[in-house]
Amino acid sequence: MKTLFFLGLSFSFLFCACTKKTEAVVINNPQPPVTPVQVKSYGYLALGDSYTIGQSVETYQNFPNQLVDQMKVSGYTTSTKIIAQTGWTTGNLINAINSATLNPKYDFVSLLIGVNNQYQGGSIDAYREGFVNLLKTSIAFAGGNASHVFVLSIPDWGVTPYAGNNADTKARIGAEIDAFNRVNKEESEKLKANYLDITPISREAKSNPGLIAGDGLHPSAQMYKAWVKLLAPQVLSKL
Repeated sequence: MKTLFFLGLSFSFLFCACTKKTEAVVINNPQPPVTPVQVKSYGYLALGDSYTIGQSVETYQNFPNQLVDQMKVSGYTTSTKIIAQTGWTTGNLINAINSATLNPKYDFVSLLIGVNNQYQGGSIDAYREGFVNLLKTSIAFAGGNASHVFVLSIPDWGVTPYAGNNADTKARIGAEIDAFNRVNKEESEKLKANYLDITPISREAKSNPGLIAGDGLHPSAQMYKAWVKLLAPQVLSKL
């Protein structure tokens, strides 16, 4: 009888120990919560001329699309609308915007315009008027936030093969480009938009032909890449 009593008591202790051990395993192994991945997405409006569409390079190589690719590396997705065409002046761009179907607001806007005003012999005063109109329009598309507007300076096409070999002609083109850029920089600063001076990069083409596209005039994908290297951090810091 005593033997049965002790066997029963031992079995009870064993059962309790096993039960407690099983309960401890469940309590000490909670499952971590699943956190959904958040993707940041932006709308981008690019306004300009041949330098914006990337005349003579593949579409994916122009600076707006290279900018979008760079932002993707940083974890951003971006939908892009480009309003630009080779040969456009400020007046042409204004008319195109007025007739285009656009969203009322974009997260950021780039503006590069003026080389054709200079090329066609337009006056500085007329350029200023048209540029200010476009800059204010760009700010409006950015929801009234000037810090989300990025103005790029006009490249100096006087250093390209297209400009010819006459030193006086090249110097004149460079001086006129500088004068137009003083206007767009001054007006950008007045309205507190961002300003990126890419003209020095364009002038490197004088000794680096790889920066010029096959047409002997427009930037190559390599030059656009150099612009984006400066532009992307500026854009990302403001968004």
